[in-house]
Amino acid sequence: YIRGHAKDYDEWQQLGAQGWSWENVLPYFKKSEANERGESEFHGGLGPLSVSNPRHLNPLTQVFLDASEQAGYSINKDFNGRHQEGFGCYQTTTRDGQRCSSAKAYLKPIQKRKNLTVITKATASRIIFENDKATSLVYNVNGRGSFREAASKEIILCGGSINSPQLLMLSGIGPSAHLQQHGIDVVKDLPGVGENLQDHLDICTLHKCTQEITYDTTNQVIAGIQFYLFKQGPGTSNVAESGGFLRSSLAEDERPDLQFHFVPAQLDDHGRNKMPGSGYTLHVCFLRPKSRGRLLLTSNSIQHKPRIEAGYLSDTDGFDLKVMVEAVKISRKLLSQKAFDDYRGNEIFPGTAVQSDQEIEAFIREKAESIYHPVGTCKMGNPDDKGTVVDEQCRVIGVKGLRVVDSSVMPKLIGGNTNAPTIMMAERAAEMILAG
Repeated sequence: YIRGHAKDYDEWQQLGAQGWSWENVLPYFKKSEANERGESEFHGGLGPLSVSNPRHLNPLTQVFLDASEQAGYSINKDFNGRHQEGFGCYQTTTRDGQRCSSAKAYLKPIQKRKNLTVITKATASRIIFENDKATSLVYNVNGRGSFREAASKEIILCGGSINSPQLLMLSGIGPSAHLQQHGIDVVKDLPGVGENLQDHLDICTLHKCTQEITYDTTNQVIAGIQFYLFKQGPGTSNVAESGGFLRSSLAEDERPDLQFHFVPAQLDDHGRNKMPGSGYTLHVCFLRPKSRGRLLLTSNSIQHKPRIEAGYLSDTDGFDLKVMVEAVKISRKLLSQKAFDDYRGNEIFPGTAVQSDQEIEAFIREKAESIYHPVGTCKMGNPDDKGTVVDEQCRVIGVKGLRVVDSSVMPKLIGGNTNAPTIMMAERAAEMILAG
């Protein structure tokens, strides 16, 4: 559970998202949150989204925190408090040892409302417009033909940074030349749809562990019994139990520009490559990339996936890569501390043969991964800016009865994980929608 830095939201306002400064958004973070530590200046205690301390910590989690102090860094017990910088254990969006998703927090309690219909296994394919007003939505359910649902007031897209811009373009809202290339009638020429794609790029340092205490060797049967009977034990862990935030030597202001996640397990290729033995992994991502990507249609059908040009490390001066090289060096510094002496096995990634900046750069280009924080493809901002897609109330520019409320409207990446900020934005947008 991470909100980002307060100045991230002040920057949104400077970029044209009026009314989305830190002072404006903090009340909605608190409104959404039920933090087990209770209500405070920075936290809510009565919201629908449960935020909890870890129920279980692997022994290596404390080893990592000890190493952080040995490396000269501070311990931070609340990354969402007055200061973000430092290392500590993450709070998580969990309730009774299980993930508290937005569906569990907001949807499950109201499932029986008469004014709510939930249709699953459905794919929205097009928005229908009449005189520049969104009037209905076309969708299919499990491949069984098309259905059309009329909207009495508004249609609200919440498909995220990939699906929302794709649906807008398929419906005739986007860069006119690109839409016409695919035979789509233009409802509104909005060049910013699909542009401004940003994501956090992540690189891992991985060591073998000389003791079998990592999650690689957890007895899953015992863990399952502990979880089922008592909601305790390794089954309650999010695995990335600790981490933190630092400023690199290239940081451009007082905000941390690096985020770390320490995992007491071996993770390679997003966890798809199962490695033998035991190990531990330190993830680090650059929080404020200058690189930008974009999203393009590949046809005029929702059945064809869009083309995602992520644009990682594409900034013209190579700044993003320079920061990530330093991030690898800091990761190695952390894992080389005395606290790890009794556990440290061979370095698997980058590997001892990788030492020079050029070798580290090549390693990053080969092994860096998305950490799943895409934002920005339906940017919120000043309507006079040609790259803007929605106004400060998340309404799509140039048409009526249509909003986008998801991470795609973030004008710029925040300094951290994007789940909590997206929920905050939904809370604030809901209030705007109810106000008419």
